[in-house]
Amino acid sequence: MSSVVVLRRPLDEDLSGFVGLLRRLRVPHRVSEEGGEQVLWVPAESLAEQVRGLYQNYPQGEVDESLLPPVPPKGAGGVLRQLRASPLTTAVLLLAVLVAAVTQLGEGFSVLRWLTFQDFRIEGDYLYFSPWLENLQAGQWWRLFTPMLIHFGILHLAMNGMWYWELGRRIEVRQGGLMLLGLTLLIGLLSNLAQFWFGGPSLFGGLSGVLYGLLGHCWIFQLLAPTPAYRLPRGVLVMMLIWLLVCLSGVVDLLGFGSIANAAHVGGLLAGCATGLLGGALARLRR
Repeated sequence: MSSVVVLRRPLDEDLSGFVGLLRRLRVPHRVSEEGGEQVLWVPAESLAEQVRGLYQNYPQGEVDESLLPPVPPKGAGGVLRQLRASPLTTAVLLLAVLVAAVTQLGEGFSVLRWLTFQDFRIEGDYLYFSPWLENLQAGQWWRLFTPMLIHFGILHLAMNGMWYWELGRRIEVRQGGLMLLGLTLLIGLLSNLAQFWFGGPSLFGGLSGVLYGLLGHCWIFQLLAPTPAYRLPRGVLVMMLIWLLVCLSGVVDLLGFGSIANAAHVGGLLAGCATGLLGGALARLRR
């Protein structure tokens, strides 16, 4: 296999504990002796980044492996193992895909109207929304959450799905599926309420408010109680925050890419930062 150098360590350093950890995690690797040093190799730079992070925190290999993010295995079987290892993340994504199919990516209004924050009717070129409290009084409480499953276009679904897969798996591995479910529902609820409160009656949807919340959760948690699971790739946080500011500036709307649910993004981010603050503080106290 083509290899990338992860570490160069002196010959007298004992790497057996760390190499044993890599074996238990099924990370493909090899160790060679070159120029009076031990050299650790892995097949790809993306994997090397994770292994370096592991070594910085656990050079002796002494770690509770349930706290570690899953290392992507190779091949089709590896994909299936990842799906089985993150059942809640997978379930949410499959549900979003199912909703995208039955709503025809936001074009099937007859189904879509049952999942939006408010029920609506169409008259000519206009949408007329029902008062949301009337919907709740009629027992349609699911409307508080289901907008996060609605996506308008394949790119909207693909981008949100990719980021939920990246962030959701980390939280599911570190804090469990129930925690991820709770965060998804709580942040989805608060981001939907924020969008309705500041944006008024409108047709909005997508996982992006939840994604900003999960990002904020990992960010603040990592500041208080560092863990390999929440160590995001460099630049991801900066990129996401810059994109949030660009959307808030109105540039995206002016360019004709459609309306952005900015209040949902900001509300989700603040909610996630709050949960990260609470979770990180509790984890720090336990340590």
